[in-house]
Amino acid sequence: MKKDSQKFLVVGGNRLKGKVCVNGSKNASLPILAATLLSEETITVKGVPELQDINTMKDVLTYLGARVTWTGKKIMVDGSDVQSLEISEELMRRMRASNLLLGPLLARFGYVKISYPGGCDIGSRPMDLHLKGLRAMGVVIKEKFGYITAEAPGGLQGTEIHLDLPSVGATENLMTAATLAQGITLIRNVAKEPEIVELQVFLNAMGAKVTGAGTDTIKIEGVSKLNAAEHTVIPDRIEAGTYMVAAAITNGDITLNNVIPLHLEPVMAKLKETGVRLTVNKDAIRVQQDAVRPNAVDIKTMYYPGFPTDMQPQMMALLSLAKGSSIISETIFENRFKHVSELRRMGANIHLEANTAVVKGVANLSGAYVEVSDLRAGAALVLAALAAEEGSVLDGIEHIDRGYEKMEIRYNNLGARIIRVKG
Repeated sequence: MKKDSQKFLVVGGNRLKGKVCVNGSKNASLPILAATLLSEETITVKGVPELQDINTMKDVLTYLGARVTWTGKKIMVDGSDVQSLEISEELMRRMRASNLLLGPLLARFGYVKISYPGGCDIGSRPMDLHLKGLRAMGVVIKEKFGYITAEAPGGLQGTEIHLDLPSVGATENLMTAATLAQGITLIRNVAKEPEIVELQVFLNAMGAKVTGAGTDTIKIEGVSKLNAAEHTVIPDRIEAGTYMVAAAITNGDITLNNVIPLHLEPVMAKLKETGVRLTVNKDAIRVQQDAVRPNAVDIKTMYYPGFPTDMQPQMMALLSLAKGSSIISETIFENRFKHVSELRRMGANIHLEANTAVVKGVANLSGAYVEVSDLRAGAALVLAALAAEEGSVLDGIEHIDRGYEKMEIRYNNLGARIIRVKG
């Protein structure tokens, strides 16, 4: 790992108990912040989590010329003076979601130049679906030396687009691009994630005419301009799901406030199969697990409303301690099993074959020195360490900071023992 990386020292064996308020959604905040550039007026976004990825998006917006004010959970963006239409390679490499500026900048200015984005190395997430849809809207795209130059000489034109697969990023980019296009755009086979519905709500608050989010087809009727707006972000379903697994893996009792249970149904269904007790209210969920090993269950990641790939590593950590064998099939990202080798260091019995993992539950996990390869793998290793005997060291936790706000503080408030150290 890099010399300047940070580590978590985790002492396992504590039962997590208490109440926690779930933060706003990272995966909803990022496309919304990108979409603020569609307007020349000031946009206020509330409930934004304090994460490294959000800070990177702030840096990107500032680099482009926007005036960004971030106070607590509120970010105000004034994009009236945006001039630069090229995003530096350094910023693009820091975060995958930086590619979400493509649609808004093309819609408003008709030109943008970006390099290929970075982020977690969890598998191929090509830009071809984004570019194919934009070409259908009249965009001329050139790819050279690792850069994408996109230009709409005649302005963006409404059209019909069919996505080859329901890509979240492509859906978001094409939605934002179409808001200021001439005519009507129909996007079929779109992603249905709650964050897509949330983006529609936000765009419409700005004066856009978007319908159909959450279904197979989204319709956007282009308008001439978008206005000032204020919006509060939905709760983060992946942060919530991670807390739920934390309660299960530590035989804990955690009540999550500020949740939308509908968004968590795939995760709750699998947790119930493992034997976890759930008490569900309108905006709160209580998760209880007795001091028994979980039942083995099979999981197959799918596009929403299927089981989310972002919860697969955390559930694998839990199932490492299950009674019997579980089969986990990963259908979204081909490299999303990097946490397997690290869980094995902790005593897990996991066999990999292509995109399938066979997890034979063991009675106990042991503390170990492990390396964090990506955001959700990091969450899984924290959970495993919380359940392990003795202590663990997690190296490379800057990945975790991309998606979990002050993780050690929030989990310690529930009874965990996690210490952050430098070097």
